Amino acid sequence: MKLSTRGRYGTRMMVDLAKHYDQGPVQIGDVARREGISVKYLEQLIIPLKKAGLVESVRGPKGGHMLARPPEEISVGEIIRVLEGGVSLTDCIENPDVCEKTNRCLTRMVWEEATQAMYEHLDASSLAKLIEDRDGGWTAKR
Repeated sequence: MKLSTRGRYGTRMMVDLAKHYDQGPVQIGDVARREGISVKYLEQLIIPLKKAGLVESVRGPKGGHMLARPPEEISVGEIIRVLEGGVSLTDCIENPDVCEKTNRCLTRMVWEEATQAMYEHLDASSLAKLIEDRDGGWTAKR
């Protein structure tokens, strides 16, 4: 299993929006500059995040993007599910029909448990927690 740039860059963008949560809408160009990611790529990532209700957009000269919920209420697991469509250690976890040995496979259970443990960890990691762990304290309020 390996996260694509969609999951990694999308999570970085969401952390950036979380850091600026108390400042209102953030322009995508500012996020791109701070994170070193192209504006075009971030524009592609913002679409599914908006559809999933994780990001809101504001039009106009002072417009931009902002989190739809407080950073404490958005988990890394949610972001990864939206951008990656889910990630499992093996294909047979999400789709048992891809392997004829699924029903008698002696290793499938360990891959399934490891995938579940990964998502439990990602789901327990909110955007606020990432910032707090990095900066030593969560301060943004709204």
